Order: sequence, then structure tokens, then C-alpha cells
Amino acid sequence: MDATSVPAAGSTALLTDRYELTMLQAALRSGAAHRRSVFEVFTRRLPGGRRYGVVAGTGRVLDAVENFRFTSAQLDWLSDQHVVDEETLRFLADYRFTGDIHGYPEGEVYFPGSPLLTVEGSFAEGVILETVILSILNHDSAIAAAASRMASAAGGRPVIEMGARRAHEQAAVAAARAAYVAGFSATSDLEAGFTYGIPTTGTAAHAFTLVHDSERDAFRAQIASMGRGTTLLVDTYDLREAVRTAVEVAGPELGAVRIDSGDLTLLAHRVRRQLDELGATETRIIVTSDLDEYAIAALAAAPVDGYGVGTSLVTGSGHPTCAMVYKLVARATEPDGPLLPVAKRAAGGKTSTGGRKWAARRPDADGVAEAEVVGTGRIPAELEPHLVQVPLVKGGEVVGRESLTAARERHVRARAALPLSATQLSKGDPVLATELQV
Repeated sequence: MDATSVPAAGSTALLTDRYELTMLQAALRSGAAHRRSVFEVFTRRLPGGRRYGVVAGTGRVLDAVENFRFTSAQLDWLSDQHVVDEETLRFLADYRFTGDIHGYPEGEVYFPGSPLLTVEGSFAEGVILETVILSILNHDSAIAAAASRMASAAGGRPVIEMGARRAHEQAAVAAARAAYVAGFSATSDLEAGFTYGIPTTGTAAHAFTLVHDSERDAFRAQIASMGRGTTLLVDTYDLREAVRTAVEVAGPELGAVRIDSGDLTLLAHRVRRQLDELGATETRIIVTSDLDEYAIAALAAAPVDGYGVGTSLVTGSGHPTCAMVYKLVARATEPDGPLLPVAKRAAGGKTSTGGRKWAARRPDADGVAEAEVVGTGRIPAELEPHLVQVPLVKGGEVVGRESLTAARERHVRARAALPLSATQLSKGDPVLATELQV
């Protein structure tokens, strides 16, 4: 099944910070709430010296915006807690986002200063979406960036997401989705498979072997249930003996063996040699055990056919957020007046550039990206074919929902269009410089 991003059940309206609503209340009183405004999502830096970021969660953002509607119970609670006044409650009761959203499509890469999402509407409509949009994009893009590095390091070998036991139960589903966008082939999480149509996989843990009277009994039971194409976990007791038993029980048609501990490079070579000697030349070797992109890269020369990654993936491989921010960059003085650039100017390193942005990825003569160009005002004609943002919401209606397959394919193209140094795992500057044209 190739599912589109399925709208989440229930309201997303309280997935927000209190100050979004107190700002709204004050703006309704001052009259500024109805001023046309432009908010922008961007990051000032990439985490940990990484060479590029990956946009993920766009489909989930569209679901969240679509479902950002206050229920009677939520409004009663806001009233009981004296969060906002009666005028603001009446506004929230009728709230529907009716503006426009443009952004980098899911699976695209990004760099410091890239306008990842542009939200345009009244101040009131846009300001209260800040927290839910950032919570989705910061989490999912962090997972996708880690997943992209891991998938690249795997060099075409399949990588399976299996981190559900290392994350919040709902975050695990979002992580599986983000990893799939960025190149993982499957997930162990059934909710992710059910909700998003991601292929699922999984066979048995060590407990299955331990509950049987012998390893042979466990292998026989698994093969009787799942067939000879199953994957047998062979490192519960003695690895060499387990491989021999596995082939004796399943025959040379055994689908795969999994190694979950020890020196994976050394053991993979030994197991491959043993499998070949036993005639199981087509039996694949899957490795797990606290893998990250560096461990996967180190296994590049080993006879490994696939990887399973858990903890490192769902924690963003050490960087669980992307430091994305949501800033007002333009506003009108009248409801339908012209947009004027606005930006924070205080000292401290958190200044921003005002004005509604466009973004283009300029290629060199060979078609390889050479710069991320971000500007305000007129778009140079030569850059128009290379604009990155696409329409996502128009007049409050979602127009940019797409399948995860489309996002996966886009990511492959976007990463392939970057300079080769983008896939280096060593720390360094972003592979593309961001050129600002104001």
C-alpha cells in the first residue's frame, strides 16, 4: 500500500504553548490580530557540523493544520483555567486556517537560512500554529537527517528502522515515517505500517530461543510458522553452532541470519564463510546492535546484506532537534495593506532577516548544486526554474499532500544533486553556502 499522509484523528489545537493564545488575546484587543502577516520557519545552523538537513514531517504538518480546531471541551477548559478571555474564546471557537502555506516539499534537503515553510494569513491565524508546526518539523527532520546519513553509508543495502522501544510511542511512529522518507526500507513498528503504509518486518528476539528447550527446537518452531525464508537470530549461545543448526533445520534455502552482538565485522566474515561452506550461499546476513551511521560505514567491506537501527536513529544520532524557529518576517499596517519587512534586531546572535523569502538552488554547469540562494523581492529570471518552495495550502485548503513514495524519490534526487562531499560523515561546514539577496 502506498498511503498518502493520513489525517490524524482528533484536534491538534492544544498542541501549543500558552503564550500563543495570550498573544492572540492581546492582539485582538489592540487590533493587530487581523493584520496580514508572514511567518517563516528556518534554522540558523545545521546540527553537529552536518553537511545538509532533510525536510520531513511536511505531510504531518498539513494534517495538524487541517485539524487545528478547538472542541467544546477544550474551550471549556481554557475558560475554566482563565487562559484567555471570552472574546478570544469566541474567536477560537470559529478558528479555521484560511491562509496560504508554501514550503520545501518533503524529502528535500535544506541549509541554514532556507525558508522551509512560509505561513501567510492574519497574525491571529498564523501565530497560534507556531508550536505544533515546530514540534513536528524539528523532530521529523532530525530523524530524517540521521536516516539519510545512515542510508547513504549503507551504500544501497537495506536499512530497517527498529527503534520503537527506545522512544515515546507516538514519536516512534513519526520517526519510522521520517526514516522511510529519508531512505530506510522498512520498519518494525506496526502502527507506522498501518497508518502510513510503510513495509513492516520482524521475526524473533532472544526470548523466543530461550523459552524453548533448545536452539534447534526454537529454529524448528520458527521455520514451521514462518517458512524457510525467515530470519533466524543466531547469537543467543554459540554463534558457530547456531549457524550450523540453522542450516541443518532450514536447509540451504534459509532466508537470513541475524547477528546482534560482538565484533560485527569479524563475525560477519566468519558467518559468511560458514554459510557458504554449508551450501547456504544465498542466505543473507543481517546485523543489528546499537548501529549508527559510523558503524554502518565501518561495515561497508563486510559481507553484510542489511542493517537494523534503533536507538541512534530515533534520537537523531545525537541531534534530536534541528533548532528550527518560526519568526514573523513581514506584516501589513492595515488588514489589506502592503507587507512590510520586520525582524528582530537585538544583540545576542538571534537576529533575522525581514521580508517574505524565495529560495532557489543554483546548479553549476554540470547540474550539481553550488549554492542555496535565498532572497526577497524580485526573483532573477535565471533562478526561476530552480525555485525550491511549492504550494502546500491555498485559501485554507491543503493542496500539497502527497505519497511517501513521492517524498522518498525526491530525497534520492535531492541528495544526488549535491556535491559528493555531502555524504562525508566527518564534521564540516554545510556542503552549500547560503547566499542572501535582499
